[in-house]
Amino acid sequence: MSNQINQIDKKLLDELSSDIIQDGAYNIRKNGKKIERKITENVNIINKTNKPGIDIYVKENTKFDFIYIPVIITKSGLKDIVYNDFHIGKNANVIILAGCAICNNHDKNSRHDGIHRFYLEEGAKVKYIEKHYGEGVGTGKKILNPITEVYLKKGSNMEIESTQIEGVDSTIRETKAILEENTNFIVTEKIMTHQNQIAKTIFTVELNGENSSTHITSRSVATDNSKQEFISKIYGNAKSFSHSECDAIIKDNAKVTAIPEVTANHIDANLIHEAAIGKIAGEQITKLMTLGYTEEEAEQEIINGFLK
Repeated sequence: MSNQINQIDKKLLDELSSDIIQDGAYNIRKNGKKIERKITENVNIINKTNKPGIDIYVKENTKFDFIYIPVIITKSGLKDIVYNDFHIGKNANVIILAGCAICNNHDKNSRHDGIHRFYLEEGAKVKYIEKHYGEGVGTGKKILNPITEVYLKKGSNMEIESTQIEGVDSTIRETKAILEENTNFIVTEKIMTHQNQIAKTIFTVELNGENSSTHITSRSVATDNSKQEFISKIYGNAKSFSHSECDAIIKDNAKVTAIPEVTANHIDANLIHEAAIGKIAGEQITKLMTLGYTEEEAEQEIINGFLK
């Protein structure tokens, strides 16, 4: 690994699962600049010429390659923005790991805006795992605003696992997807907020092709005085199916808002939304306490299981 990566950097990369970089292509970005890159026979990574970011090209028929695109920030006061476009060839099948970890030990805000766009050709499959993490003893905020755009051509599929681990003071997370025929788009989101943190997620999905489908699941825990807002907008413009659900646990003075919007523009569009928000049930805590857990341990065990 590059000598530009110190122990703090390595810890941040470990939070984003850095062990995968030994098996595939990768591009590591630190404080707004590329510090290390590896390309492979099937995956090429090229710098953009008109704005900060990269283009990632995956050859058609590539099978089970790994691509790792982490960002770390250790500089207080930095506002970093990056545009990464993923071009996935016909019938390719890859796993992509991305995300951002911020360490801010000073009094200025550190912010990363990552705009990721995915273009999947016919029959392509992508599993995209994205993590966000913040730490630091300073008063400066850790701010993350990811934007994900997904364009699925006929017969392609994409699955997203998105996790906000901890320590992020403010985040607006936007995900947009346009689906052609016989495509499937799956999202699993997990968020934890505490203190005065704020998290807002917005999903917009257009089901334009016949037999297109989407399943969006958001699980979140809000504690202390933190606030969360979940918004989903799904448009059934053809014979299609969607299911979105928001499940949240609240503690203390936290607040969670769920705003579903489903629009059927076709007679055979089948759109479903569910939402459940509430505190941890007392009987769950009591049951674990009979097994030897303290009340605090029981509560944490339930939260861990909920976000697992």
